[in-house]
Amino acid sequence: MFKRYLHISFLMGLPLFCLSQNDNLSDSTWSKSLASLEKQLHLTKDDSILIIAFESIASFYERINIDSSLKYYNAGLHLAREKSYAWAEARLLAGLSGIMEFQGKFAEAFELLFRSLKVAEKSKSGFDIARANRRISGVYFELENYPMAIAYIIKALQIDEVNHLDDKVAIDHYALADAYEKIDELDSAAFHVNIALKQKDYLKDLMQYVYAIGGHIEQKRGNDTQAFLSYTQGLQEAQESSDLIGSSRICADISNLYIKLNGRDSAIFYALKGYNYAKQVSFKKGIMYNCNLLAELYDSTQPSLALQYYKMAATAKDHLFGVNNLQTIQNLLSNEESRQKQLEQAEASYREKLRIYGLLSGLAALLIIALILFRNNRHKQKANALLQQQKQKVESTLSELKLTQSQLIHSEKMASLGELTAGIAHEIQNPLNFVNNFSEVSSELVDDMNKEIDSGYIEEVKIIAGDLKLNLEKIRHHGQRASSIVKGMLEHSRTSEGKKELTDINALADEYLRLAYHGLRAKDKNFNADFKTDFDEKLQKIYVIPQDIGRVFLNLINNAFYAVSSRASAGRDDHYKPLVVVSTKKLENSLEIRVKDNGPGIPENIKEKIFQPFFTTKPTGQGTGLGLSLSYDIVKAHGGELTLESKVGESTEFIIQLPIV
Repeated sequence: MFKRYLHISFLMGLPLFCLSQNDNLSDSTWSKSLASLEKQLHLTKDDSILIIAFESIASFYERINIDSSLKYYNAGLHLAREKSYAWAEARLLAGLSGIMEFQGKFAEAFELLFRSLKVAEKSKSGFDIARANRRISGVYFELENYPMAIAYIIKALQIDEVNHLDDKVAIDHYALADAYEKIDELDSAAFHVNIALKQKDYLKDLMQYVYAIGGHIEQKRGNDTQAFLSYTQGLQEAQESSDLIGSSRICADISNLYIKLNGRDSAIFYALKGYNYAKQVSFKKGIMYNCNLLAELYDSTQPSLALQYYKMAATAKDHLFGVNNLQTIQNLLSNEESRQKQLEQAEASYREKLRIYGLLSGLAALLIIALILFRNNRHKQKANALLQQQKQKVESTLSELKLTQSQLIHSEKMASLGELTAGIAHEIQNPLNFVNNFSEVSSELVDDMNKEIDSGYIEEVKIIAGDLKLNLEKIRHHGQRASSIVKGMLEHSRTSEGKKELTDINALADEYLRLAYHGLRAKDKNFNADFKTDFDEKLQKIYVIPQDIGRVFLNLINNAFYAVSSRASAGRDDHYKPLVVVSTKKLENSLEIRVKDNGPGIPENIKEKIFQPFFTTKPTGQGTGLGLSLSYDIVKAHGGELTLESKVGESTEFIIQLPIV
């Protein structure tokens, strides 16, 4: 998806940067073009031309030197503000956001884009307003928030159509097709794909993705032959433009289609190609997709090879069946086995002593020998009897422990299954009830509308049609609610394929704090809360999976902002100021991260349930109850602890402790 938005940013009005993507552009041409732009900086006295030169040079350096790119962007931004050129400020802020997005700094990208949008709206520049909305949509797409991505790209499309910007309109339709396909609205996706295909001259290096989207749509509709044709055409486009990321994705799509059609050899061929493409550019999603396919394909014929691909695709993490309890039992079994070995060693040592005593006693008189042998024999019999009793006791204990282990595993499975089933049934039944009820009412409205049509009362028909439209919107809303619940369930059960990296926890926490704040501000303009950080500057870097720990931070911080917002909305205290504090601290053998809010607190009677799947204190429709459960599992998988401290009416504080490895 990085490649996709990289292309989009190139097509958004930076022609010089487009030239830099041409494989046939020589180093001398590159140098001459750059030298020409730098010459303009020294010769031109026109501030507008100077700003455009700054932006163009910054665009050149985006590919080869981020620091230089930032230098020229900031220089242009300083001049634009000094001269009060709103159009230039909006444009440069949008350019800066592209660098942040490429680096995965989505919070900073959002902040720059919302500032760009504000400046553009103030200056009433339709081109810059559309561009800001388009880029905001791109960041939401990267975060897999497809409804928000659709909302912003539609805004951009409406403006671009009014201004007759055909190249931007083509990009808008492509982006809409991509988002609608992801949420399975296939008719809408196909509509926008067809428009994009008619405007392919404007899309250039994006056509492989357009063909891939068309293949997804046809495959979901059961048209496998047409899907294969779309995929192969997309693969050809990707290879002609040297797009290894697109090639890897489409190879995985073709392999998956061959699996469906029982074409195992062809499926392996394309999955291997996709894996190699992804490996060349360290495209992790491509590696995951293709390795999972290869593991599935080799599972029945070459288990050892399948295991290698499984290990490359993901690390198994199982938290459903009481891992801690099973580990405790395993430790007990290990201790008992060790104890049994000690007893056997003691018996062997004792027999060796008897043998030595017998040899020494041979030097004594026959009577003494007989007496010693008699006594030793009696002692040996008693010892053997005692050892036999102890051995039987150990074997009995081992049998009981194994039986207990089996019963506990079964109990944990049944408890987890029952809890999960009840949660799923409860959560999904609510939106389904709404869908059923509104469907019945809509059916009655259709009957009424038919009667009014027969009677010729057109005004009544229009009123009923308006009510029917509202009902359909409600059905769609609750359908999406059910879809989000299922998506959350899948997210909850998904195993991470990320690798642990040496990570700055302070920087990670600060990034997700700002991402959460600006994300909530984007959804609700009335949302307002203060936040502070108290980071331990001496905090060392530790090995974690940054994407997973970031997800934990985002969930806890979003919950904290929700808590302070709900308390502020209650309006019971005129002097109340919402505040969220994120702090870090180094302990003896671990790092501690605290997320604290001054919200309404959590009552004692629900603290024990707070980490259970599907349990939530939010109103229906605002939460699935999977976030804290997933966060708890992620922290546990890192060998850490996630705990809660709360005072009703005062504050709530979640505490994460991660080991220093």
